[in-house]
Amino acid sequence: MRILIKNAQIVNEGQVYKSDVLIENKYIKKINKSINEITDRTINAEGLHLLPGIIDDQVHFREPGLTHKADIYSESKAAVAGGITSFMEMPNTKPQTLTQELLKKKFEIGDQKSLANFTFFMGVSNNNLDEVLKTDPKNVGAIKIFMGSSTGDMLVDDKKVLDEIFQKSKCLIAVHCEDEATIQENLKSAIEKFGDKIPMSMHPKIRSVDACYKSSSFAVQLAKKHNTRLHVFHLSTAKELELFDNSIELKDKKITAEVCIHHLYFNSKDYSKKGTLIKWNPAVKEKTDQDALLEALLNNKIDVIATDHAPHTINEKNKNYINAPSGGPLVQHALGAMLKFVKMGKISIENVVQKMSHNPSICFKIHKRGFIKENYFADLVLVDINKKYQVVEKDILSKCQWSPFLGDTLYGKINFTIINGNVVYENGIFNESQKGMRLVFEN
Repeated sequence: MRILIKNAQIVNEGQVYKSDVLIENKYIKKINKSINEITDRTINAEGLHLLPGIIDDQVHFREPGLTHKADIYSESKAAVAGGITSFMEMPNTKPQTLTQELLKKKFEIGDQKSLANFTFFMGVSNNNLDEVLKTDPKNVGAIKIFMGSSTGDMLVDDKKVLDEIFQKSKCLIAVHCEDEATIQENLKSAIEKFGDKIPMSMHPKIRSVDACYKSSSFAVQLAKKHNTRLHVFHLSTAKELELFDNSIELKDKKITAEVCIHHLYFNSKDYSKKGTLIKWNPAVKEKTDQDALLEALLNNKIDVIATDHAPHTINEKNKNYINAPSGGPLVQHALGAMLKFVKMGKISIENVVQKMSHNPSICFKIHKRGFIKENYFADLVLVDINKKYQVVEKDILSKCQWSPFLGDTLYGKINFTIINGNVVYENGIFNESQKGMRLVFEN
């Protein structure tokens, strides 16, 4: 199918300019100020901004084994409605993705169900080094290490194992960094003080700045020791920012960092209103941390914005502090939250595109995605950036049916999401005839 997009305000590689775009056979065929060719369809994009599709480098879509919370179909649908055209999914499913065979099965599910493009990360435990080292860096986005609390046996705390993985891995290593011993010590003190009535305000003290820094600094130390390609997920503290460099171009960085929407949008004062709905690991921390993370995003110490979309049912989230799981649904409203920041003057739309589309592509060396370029895959989003909307329950597409943004006003009505040259989402209507493709990496 040939599609012609006319009169779009293109946001790409630091520029905003008006142009037409011709799409043909999955790819962007031509970008020009005036294209007049016979096509199957013409989309008039007057008044709309055309963005490269968002690449979310960290999601938990819960399939297999935890599908009462979410599944690949439901969450990819929510992602597409939010302008996310590619996602990278984490290994802490049930069973955990700790063997090549289990990883293969997840890719088969993605082929069958995902409306967006996808990759799945290989998981690491203290006992599966042989399986981890079989991972093909051209076909798998990264290996994921939980250097902090996780489910089952995915906490990797054996320093000998960690040293060997950092020494031998051919893949990018992505890490969740919180020091488990520090967390447990803090939790014990909180239980002694509050019993089973620990207030949510204690969460950033239990999963503390020191817990984050101790773990992330160790990961950076290992990466420097072995010259390993390292990506540190969801930074949450000002202190950790000293570990990262903004003096070199992203393509030359060996150590990169990510911040999540919720650590930019919320701070500790929001616990009194939102409670366990904003319980994440790492914790949402102080306003000084929130402000420092935004500044680091702007000065390029932080390279990528992601969601860490991790749904649970509302009944699970409504339990008390100790029993309520961490995580929440974010893919549908991530772009809306960042466009709200654009409207507030906190960040430019060019920088949002850089951090949510271009940089994930560069960091993970994704083949021909993340940019609006000729001969690249046509993963595109047409959005009215000035259109505001309120997040209401009836519009939520994640299976869990709630959002930490419920009642908030965000910006950016998404009119079209195009994936591999197919209009998958158009003004609230989905075309599910074509599924997403597996991401390929230039390693």
